[in-house]
Amino acid sequence: MTQQIPSTEPELAGVRNFRDVGGLPTVDGRRVRPGVLFRSGHLAHATAEDAVFLSSLGLHTIFDFRNAADQKLEGPDVELPGVRNVNLPLSDPADGAEFWTMVRDGDIEQLRVLLGDGRAAGRMIASYRSIIRQRTAEHARVLHALADDSVPALMHCAAGKDRAGLSVAVTLLALDVERDAILADYLESNAKHRRYRVRRSGGGSAYSPEVMELLGPLFDARAEYLLAAFETIEETWGGVDSYLEQGLGLTPQTRERLRERLLD
Repeated sequence: MTQQIPSTEPELAGVRNFRDVGGLPTVDGRRVRPGVLFRSGHLAHATAEDAVFLSSLGLHTIFDFRNAADQKLEGPDVELPGVRNVNLPLSDPADGAEFWTMVRDGDIEQLRVLLGDGRAAGRMIASYRSIIRQRTAEHARVLHALADDSVPALMHCAAGKDRAGLSVAVTLLALDVERDAILADYLESNAKHRRYRVRRSGGGSAYSPEVMELLGPLFDARAEYLLAAFETIEETWGGVDSYLEQGLGLTPQTRERLRERLLD
């Protein structure tokens, strides 16, 4: 009889898409140290029990990549004693606010025009490319903070899939984690229990199947999205090393400090 190893992943009631990034392999045979880098969706709905668990992680810093519109909709993160909260919006505070209002209103005609015929996936790819090109200052700040003192750290956005997913991926690139492992971790956000729950305005009835189909690409973690980000790094900087050094100002010495803090 095969002994089943129990899952060490916690079941959080009010926080979706939580996981420890520890264990991912690097190209030189090391692994990301467990207990130093976590990712999740927003913490605004964390229960008291969730907060007790999060407090037990010994977090130094929580990086919140939501913008003002996200925070207005979901609320602020729960406060954890002794933890530094850093808000670094990875999309403009006004960008997309009207779009997401329309999504939550479920206006089928507008959604067909904006999201039909592959336009939803195109919107996601364009967003990933834009964040990589335009948000170098924010990603630089995260990596320098991690190299200096900000671990253990938790990175999150609203769903923990896109903005947090990209920030985790950039961190893993700086650690020389294998590309396939970075992609596999990113795709974990597709698990049913991890997915973001979009809510209709006013708490109305559920979305129709057509609306859900139109919205699907916005809530999927698709390999093509993350690969587009990697392609943007290659096209803009010529490779990961140049992106980290020229785009993010990460010196070889800082990168080595980052590896020492986050790798076994």
